[in-house]
Amino acid sequence: MAQQDTDQQHAGVLPVDDEGFVIDTEDCEEREEAYRARGTSRPITIVGNPVLHKECKDVTEFGEELDQLAADMFASQRTAEGVGLAANQIGVDLKVFVYDCMDDEGKRHVGVVCNPVLVELPAEQRRLDDSNEGCLSVPTAYAPLARPDYAEVTGQDEKGNPIKVRGTGYFARCLQHETDHLYGYLYIDRLSKRERKDALRQMAENEPRYPIVAND
Repeated sequence: MAQQDTDQQHAGVLPVDDEGFVIDTEDCEEREEAYRARGTSRPITIVGNPVLHKECKDVTEFGEELDQLAADMFASQRTAEGVGLAANQIGVDLKVFVYDCMDDEGKRHVGVVCNPVLVELPAEQRRLDDSNEGCLSVPTAYAPLARPDYAEVTGQDEKGNPIKVRGTGYFARCLQHETDHLYGYLYIDRLSKRERKDALRQMAENEPRYPIVAND
């Protein structure tokens, strides 16, 4: 069974290391450009849009439509100068996110995760980092938010192969943030009422630097 699982993962979009985690730090520029070249940038949905506030549907079909969605997400992410983007942030009700994110060691990570699930960490691995966090769906607003500085996510790649992704520091925050999106949570939902109000004030007082979908 272990050998079969390993073989299945090696048939995926990305190679895996000895522990079965994807190696998403190689050929990042070429891979991101290839996705983006096939994609069309879409405007970003913002807080208040119903698609952001409910759990997304599981991805059950892996094919051309999903490939195109991933490409559009990379194009949209680049336009918005983001490091991660969930499908519902461009109005699509599916559990998919893409990322193009540096970790705290300066390594760039690029990939696609479908149907992500955060792995529950043992207490000894939960060292919290209370750095600032922002979100393309809450444009121009930032607030400190404590999250574990290490994260593991299981899911599937865009071809349906099972994958595991792990990250530290800023990339760990990205993995947690994007997975939250697909279950209907924005980072401001994890803030105190006062901090959430301040984040929404920041958003109201500034203009986003990328196209958004205005809420009615």
